[in-house]
Amino acid sequence: MNWDETGPETDQRLVDSGTDGEEQAVEAALRPKDLDEFVGQEKVREQLDLVLRAARARGATADHVLLSGAPGLGKTTLSMIIAAEMNAPIRISSGPAIQHAGDLAAILSSLQEGEVFFLDEIHRMSRPAEEMLYMAMEDYRVDVIVGKGPGATAIPLELPPFTLVGATTRAGLLPPPLRDRFGFTAHMEFYEPSELERVIHRSARLLDVEIDTEGAAEIAGRSRGTPRIANRLLRRVRDYAQVKADGFIVRDIARAALKVYEVDHRGLDRLDRAVLIALLKLFGGGPVGLSTLAVAVGEERETVEEVAEPFLVREGLLARTPRGRVATPAAWAHLGLVPPQQGQGGSGQPGLFRA
Repeated sequence: MNWDETGPETDQRLVDSGTDGEEQAVEAALRPKDLDEFVGQEKVREQLDLVLRAARARGATADHVLLSGAPGLGKTTLSMIIAAEMNAPIRISSGPAIQHAGDLAAILSSLQEGEVFFLDEIHRMSRPAEEMLYMAMEDYRVDVIVGKGPGATAIPLELPPFTLVGATTRAGLLPPPLRDRFGFTAHMEFYEPSELERVIHRSARLLDVEIDTEGAAEIAGRSRGTPRIANRLLRRVRDYAQVKADGFIVRDIARAALKVYEVDHRGLDRLDRAVLIALLKLFGGGPVGLSTLAVAVGEERETVEEVAEPFLVREGLLARTPRGRVATPAAWAHLGLVPPQQGQGGSGQPGLFRA
């Protein structure tokens, strides 16, 4: 229901919070159209509703909005809702697509008054374009450079008032001058299982899928707190129910389907479990270096660090330490293994955690 930008992997995992082109079309049909339909993010919705209502009452353009948070939590959806609530058109681009100031100037100069400009992955925009954006956001003006060298001339170009909605998964990479120009900043939190159940029931209605409360709860508990993943799992469970059962999703059907797709009760998939198994069985729970761990699971270092580890750390199954990666007692318990005595790691060094 509420989704956004792509993740670091290009080959889609079932529990990856990114999305590809084919899935974007499916998501578009499930996206809520206004704030009342949007599930979760209660504080953000309340604050944003006040901002938009006040702007409409004044007959003014809404303040610039910065949305930060992990992929799949609803940043793109909220940007579209902002445009809908303001009854304004929306222009969509992304930071990596704007590598030159001229690229940004071309977009800004073609905006209509009150238009919403959604800039995804804003932290990946080039520095020259970023500096041009400062003036555009604050003064609604850009300077277009004509010519080169000593004969270059700056031509000021006035812009109509517009609303910039920036989305980022790494707010810390935004320079302070850019962050300070946003009138409203919101951080998107991971969803509670009860909120994901509401997402699943709503999506099931739109997809014409029959599902009971326990079936929705089973899917929600494996969705990593992310609506995009919840909807993806729902579609795969739907497929299983249509082929293996009568199409109605109950708890047993959801469990059986997700077992086929190797998503366990905590939302870990094959890659996540491979990392934990290598860490526990080959290295006694650590500490072990990232490169060594990546070789042990047959994956690239970046894949382990950016794809598997964030969720494992958030679940309290793995810790990143100066000495390397270390498994927590919860990791041993999750895989049903017994940790070494007295917290000894596989190298004979004392572990960070004791059972």
